[in-house]
Amino acid sequence: MFTIEQIKAAHSKVKSGADFPAYIQDIKSLGVTFYKTYVTDGHTDYYGPNDYKKSSISSHEAILINDQCETEQFKAALKAHQNGQSDYSTFITMSAKLGIEKWTVCMDKMTCTYFDKKGKAILVEEIPH
Repeated sequence: MFTIEQIKAAHSKVKSGADFPAYIQDIKSLGVTFYKTYVTDGHTDYYGPNDYKKSSISSHEAILINDQCETEQFKAALKAHQNGQSDYSTFITMSAKLGIEKWTVCMDKMTCTYFDKKGKAILVEEIPH
């Protein structure tokens, strides 16, 4: 099964949101079936077959998530990020400011879903493959 070190190695190739689809293919090939990333501290829970789970440590100091989700502003900022106009750190800060608490990625469906603090799905995107 996969290790956090293997996932870190795959993530090290990501320079902007434009690299996300290749990253997903890399970790899918390691056996990751689903993951959740929490904006507040940057940790991620990775899941594999047979209830396998590994969690990363926090990647940054805790930041507050805005109670009010600014959906349209988030969509615009996400599109800019996906076009390579921001790095991951900037994307995390922007997500918190615009009310995004976490996102989940499902490898079977090849979707990435963004959630607000109330657990409401704000945006579901298909991941190119």
